Amino acid sequence: MEKDFDKWNGKKKVLHKDVTHPFFHEREVWWCFLGANIGFEQDGGADFVRPVLVFKKFNNEVFWALPLSTKVKKGRYYSPVNLEDAISRVAILSQVRLIDAKRLRDKVGMVSEQNFGTIQKALIHLVTYERSPDLSGPAEGRTEAEAV
Repeated sequence: MEKDFDKWNGKKKVLHKDVTHPFFHEREVWWCFLGANIGFEQDGGADFVRPVLVFKKFNNEVFWALPLSTKVKKGRYYSPVNLEDAISRVAILSQVRLIDAKRLRDKVGMVSEQNFGTIQKALIHLVTYERSPDLSGPAEGRTEAEAV
């Protein structure tokens, strides 16, 4: 599929000029303008939008977002997201990125504290340990100091 970078560039210019920032919180899921990206980076779909989970809010302008997908995959790069709406979806942990709130379009919902805790542990596990069989310690055969 051919990507329309020129159309996305026009949309991005409009978003950049917008002076409003939606009010958002961690654990919320929003439709977000992710755009047309390069290679294997997650794109927005129709109109360049994709749902994202607000993972870590740094201030009223920027946050870490986890793109979501309804193509459910298993493994260390994915964590289930439950919005209690009978739609199966996952957070794509390897695609975490810093987002400006100007990219947010519409709030979809909020994940439970329990589900969010599971996602947090999965992302921390992904960036901290290599092939660790559980979240309680370093990878097999490695000391805590070697894992860090």
